[in-house]
Amino acid sequence: MIANLEIDRDIATTSWLKRCFYAISILFNVCLIAQVLTVGVAYFTDPGWWNIHVWLVRGYGGLSLILLAGAWFAPFSNKIRSLAASLPVLLGLQFCSIHLKTPLHLEVLHPLIGFTLFYVSSSLVHRVSREVFNKSEVVTES
Repeated sequence: MIANLEIDRDIATTSWLKRCFYAISILFNVCLIAQVLTVGVAYFTDPGWWNIHVWLVRGYGGLSLILLAGAWFAPFSNKIRSLAASLPVLLGLQFCSIHLKTPLHLEVLHPLIGFTLFYVSSSLVHRVSREVFNKSEVVTES
């Protein structure tokens, strides 16, 4: 009886951790969407939005480290762990591409890294939802 109670508590804790991780991954993805929208407004309409663009990444950048830690504490697949690990790396590359001034003009890579970051973040949300809600990876044809 006590063993079953321990197992149930472990499953509930794991489920809670995974759901929190899922919520944080969605929040990170929404912040990336806001990032793209603010840069668009700054470029095409009002340059004052650049400040919001910069402050957004400073505000949500720490979420990538929380996701990295969460991927290792909760029992996730290696795919989810590698997606979570790539987020801080890509954010670091984003920072370097815009702040390091070299003759190679690395700033050209900034939007490409941004789109890669969005793709990885979206893939993470999708993978985590599959694992949290026990959805099959098999796609059936209609």
